[in-house]
Amino acid sequence: MAKFLLIRFSSIGDIILTTPIIRALKEQVPEAEVHFLTKKNFVGLVKHNPYLSKVFEYDNSLASLLADLRKENYTHILDLHKNLRSAQVVISLNKPSTSFDKLNIEKWLVVNLKVNKLPKDHLVDRYFKAFSKLGIHNDNQGLNFFPDPTSQIPELPSNFSPYFMVWAIGGTHFTKRLPPESIRSTLEKITYPCILLGGKEDETTGESIAKGLPHVLNLSGLTSIDESALLIKASKLVVSNDTGMMHIAAAFRKKTISIWGNTIPEFGMYSYQEQSNVINMENSDIKCRPCSKLGFSNCPQKHFQCMKNHSIEALISNINTFWN
Repeated sequence: MAKFLLIRFSSIGDIILTTPIIRALKEQVPEAEVHFLTKKNFVGLVKHNPYLSKVFEYDNSLASLLADLRKENYTHILDLHKNLRSAQVVISLNKPSTSFDKLNIEKWLVVNLKVNKLPKDHLVDRYFKAFSKLGIHNDNQGLNFFPDPTSQIPELPSNFSPYFMVWAIGGTHFTKRLPPESIRSTLEKITYPCILLGGKEDETTGESIAKGLPHVLNLSGLTSIDESALLIKASKLVVSNDTGMMHIAAAFRKKTISIWGNTIPEFGMYSYQEQSNVINMENSDIKCRPCSKLGFSNCPQKHFQCMKNHSIEALISNINTFWN
């Protein structure tokens, strides 16, 4: 029997993007058993995935974890993180392993010299190319997300029935977040019921956006990832920065408007679903963009034009298109 260990420590979007590989291993390799290793904070993202037999959590100590992993006697390890920590796990277990090309040189070239040698492939498709020797292929069924079955959507005001949109206002890095004044200006000009989602750190920002707008409900910092996912699943459309919520929306095949700042879709982590369901908004004429493959706490050039220059009128038009 084939027994696989997949390694991806973080973060939300990156872990969601591994789900087609998980599904392919389980469904396409006879009698396969698939395990997953991630950080403790992200266990909930894969805990209820029916294609996984076990989920191991990393909590800043590898010693006892490695002892448990060695007992499993894996036939193959898939390193989908490819950093020093994941390499340590692979070396310690001393089993056949496969990784993938992170395209660090190509990303450096486009960030620093604005020379774009990046392939047009999505990261998921690059995964399948790297792991094809394991006998799996892309079934083109997209991403998965399986919330905790005990989770429920919070009770919503009556004007949010039967339809509402979700706006994911958060993001790990400042330079990947649309300014709150732009969100507020947009929502002042539309009347569709809108739920704001974000982390605890976005709660105050959400309050300032929603203040005085009866069709806007701020739930930033008030819902779990599972509850947020269920709200996305129930929504009519999703507006999101380049964040994990965008990938959860793709897992539910939701019409998505993705707003790009310092990063670019060409890095290969755009919304992985039917592209007729997706509108990517980016200011391609900003010459300093992309300035990072991840993001910064402040704009290095001090102007933040990649986000501030987004057209409110275009954003409203795109929302109207998907809503109607």
